[in-house]
Amino acid sequence: MEHTALYLNALTEQIIGAAIDVHRVLGPGLLESAYEACLTFELVKRQLRVECQKPLPLTYERVKLNCAYKMDLVVEECVVVEVKAVSRLDRVHSAQLLSYLKLADLRIGLILNFNVKVLLDGGVVRRVNRFPDL
Repeated sequence: MEHTALYLNALTEQIIGAAIDVHRVLGPGLLESAYEACLTFELVKRQLRVECQKPLPLTYERVKLNCAYKMDLVVEECVVVEVKAVSRLDRVHSAQLLSYLKLADLRIGLILNFNVKVLLDGGVVRRVNRFPDL
């Protein structure tokens, strides 16, 4: 299903808002799994559909391979959310998200790093797959 840029922007704003609420309550210093569980709860509370630890197969030469890739969250079947609790985000985190977007044939994704003092100060990264359907 093709979603408009306006819809995707509004949806990512809702997800970021939920993440801010979770971060405001919990603060930094917990495990990723705790933030993921609380964010999932917050998104469902906002009546969004969320898939947790969604398997992501890899297709190579028309053969589907289950390589144990798992996306942390997929919201409304169109936004990949990777939850992190690291001292700093690295290029590998963006590369991972872009790979997931390409493999899942989705357009937009977020990296949310909860191990920061203020979530909007370096804890949110938004990436766009510019070439879906490849």
